[in-house]
Amino acid sequence: MQKLLVSSCLLGNPVRYDGQSQNLLHPGLETLKQQERLVAFCPEVAGGLPTPRPPAEIKVGRVLTKDAQDVTVQFAYGAEQALKLCKKQGIRYALLKESSPSCGRNTIYDGSHSGKKISGMGLTARLLTDNGIAVFSEQQLPALFAALAE
Repeated sequence: MQKLLVSSCLLGNPVRYDGQSQNLLHPGLETLKQQERLVAFCPEVAGGLPTPRPPAEIKVGRVLTKDAQDVTVQFAYGAEQALKLCKKQGIRYALLKESSPSCGRNTIYDGSHSGKKISGMGLTARLLTDNGIAVFSEQQLPALFAALAE
């Protein structure tokens, strides 16, 4: 049975930079949960970052906190751990948190820490996509469920 990698924060786990979650309630996700097909994962925590942690954004290929600390290595390591997990469990689909510097699928923040979003992908979303894993954001649930049904 096909499993789905899901950003931990979308499943109600308080792992976001601010120590909160972004619990995504959806009947389709609840069904997958009951079928034990969801694999919760937070690349930032897997990369060794604490919760809570300073907000970070991608700027000129680096991931920088608001106070200019470079956390690119931790973000890249977390992305690699996500890919390893997907390969180990045969996961071909991921549902990741939009706009995150790790998980953003279609948008990320512009690196100015001003709240402005731009087109782009987070490090984990990019690595998974580059390795043939279909990545969807919480704003693309109909497309995700259609892909899972194929």
